[in-house]
This record gives sequence, C-alpha cells and structure tokens, in this order.
Amino acid sequence: MKKFLSLLLVLIMLFTLVACGKDNNQVNSNENIANNENVSGTDEGEKVKVGLLTGVAGLGDKSFNDLAYDGAKQAEKELNIELKVVEPIDLASTEGLLRDLANAGNDMVIGVGFDMAEPMNIVSQEFPDTKFAIVDAVVEQPNVQSLTFKEHEGSFLIGALTALMTETNKVGCIPAMDIPFLNRFTNAYEQGVKYINKDIEVIVQPIGSDFSAFNDPGKAKNIAASMYSQGIDIIYPVAGGSGTGLFEAAKDANKYALGINSDQDYMAEGLVLASMMKRVDVAVFESIQDVVDKSFVGELKLFGLENNGVGLSEMKYTKDIIGEEVINKLEEIKKGIIDGTIEVIDVTAQ
Repeated sequence: MKKFLSLLLVLIMLFTLVACGKDNNQVNSNENIANNENVSGTDEGEKVKVGLLTGVAGLGDKSFNDLAYDGAKQAEKELNIELKVVEPIDLASTEGLLRDLANAGNDMVIGVGFDMAEPMNIVSQEFPDTKFAIVDAVVEQPNVQSLTFKEHEGSFLIGALTALMTETNKVGCIPAMDIPFLNRFTNAYEQGVKYINKDIEVIVQPIGSDFSAFNDPGKAKNIAASMYSQGIDIIYPVAGGSGTGLFEAAKDANKYALGINSDQDYMAEGLVLASMMKRVDVAVFESIQDVVDKSFVGELKLFGLENNGVGLSEMKYTKDIIGEEVINKLEEIKKGIIDGTIEVIDVTAQ
C-alpha cells in the first residue's frame, strides 16, 4: 500500500509539472503573438493616408483622371500608402468631398482639375495640418502643392508635327470648351502649325459650354466626322474623355488624329500620329512621395519639356509613317523651345 501511494504521489507531481510547463509555454506563446500584433499594428499606423478626388469626368477617361489615379496607385504599391479614391458627381460637390477626405484623417488630399481651385483654397485653410495638392491650378496656401504643366509647349510641338504631316493644309482642334485654360492648348497648337506653314488653316470647334463636355464622346465624334468630311485630315482633341469619340471618327474616315495627356496611340493604331503626353501620373506620385519622405512644401511645381513633364509619345505605331526627317525636325524644335530660341505663347500668362 505504501509503495502504491508513493507511486501515485510521483505521478501526480509529474502531471502537475507537465501541465504547468504547458501553461507557461502557452503564456509565452500568447505574449509573442501579442508582441507580433503590436508590431503589425504599428506598421499599419505609420502608413501615410492619401485621399484622391478625381475630376468630374471620373475614372475611365483614358486621359487626365486615369493618369492621376495611376500615379496614386503607383504610390500605393511602391510607397506603401493607404489610398482612398472618390469620384464627384458634379462640380458643386467637390468642396464637400475635399472636406470629407480631410475630416477622414487623410494625411494628404489631392484634387484633380483646375476647377477645384476655389474649393481647395477654402478647405485647405480649414485643415492647416493636412497636406493638399491640386493638379492644373495654383492655390497659394502654405499646405498646398500646385502641380501645373506647360501644356502650351507640348501643344506647340504636336502642332508642328501636324503641319509636317497634313496633306490638305487644313487641320482641326476639338476642345471641350472655349475657356482660357484650354485655349493655352489650342492657341499653342495653332502656333506650332503656323511655325511650319503659315498657310495651313486651323479649324477650332468646342464641344460645349460646361464641364459635361469633357465626357461627351458622342458629340466629339460627330464634330470630328463633320471636320473630316470638310477636308480636314488631322484633328487634335483637348477634351478629356470625349477624345475617345474622335478616335472612333478617325477609324471610320481612315484619317489621322492626335492623342492628349496619356499615350493614346493604341486607341486607333496607325491613325493616332502621336499623343501630347502630360505626366500627371509623375506629378501626383512625386507629390505623395514628398509627404512620405516628410519633405513636403507648399509650393508651385511646374512640369514642362525640359523636365519631361510634357512631350510626345514614342509613336509606336506611326514612326515609319512619320519618318526620320520629321522626327529629327521635331527634336530640333523641342530643343529650341527649351533653350528659348522658340517662344511659345501661353495665353493665360498674357
């Protein structure tokens, strides 16, 4: 009996030790999980939060808004930011949406489009600790970066290409509206055409008189078809998402078009001679990077031919059609614009 009781006592002690060991191990394991969760939470907490408000035309324009989105998505991937994208239903809603994005705790709020200048000027003053950026407008507040482009330089260059390629000496331009900001494109385009040949006729036909004109490809197609029927053989669009209508008309008429903002050469292969590239994606990415790097300064940032902020596409489908002689001439003109020997008129600066 004594032996049995001694053996039983030993077994109980062993069981207790094993159980305690398991409990201690479980506690340690739980502590490690908690520590790992805290580390993960800290990483998440350190992410820069960015809110992007697109222009009224929204995403899918294969132009301006899509470029801004591309730059923000690149930052999300490469800079590990947290991104929120909002598309306004109309211009009147932009002030409230900018305010909502700032109220939501975003470290940075980006507005896409010159029409957001006044709303951003108001909202940026309400949130002095939030960083803001606006594309295509200047807002003079200490917490706002104004991302602007020398579109007139790129438009002059593509106008020169147009003049070197037209066979009818009659070319066209379709802006969304007749307003100063878009006139800096159209006037410089005409100046580039006339730089090569003063006798070429340039026909300009706006789509409409409000911001819906940036998203009306049907009307743009009708205007382009009419232009082609009148002997115009190359057309430059300055109308955001409406430009897709021009490409449809170009394919129907088998005549040339030009692209704008992004590389749109693929949208009518062999018929889009070149696109006037406006690197909104680069500007947006760099502005976000300034916030991530803690080097953000409220200032004007200007992108032109000299720093590759604007320029022509690589002409992937038309290089052989255009020819080496014309391409060399364009390079010569580009250098002249950069060094100032060719003066391109910016109508908004007059």
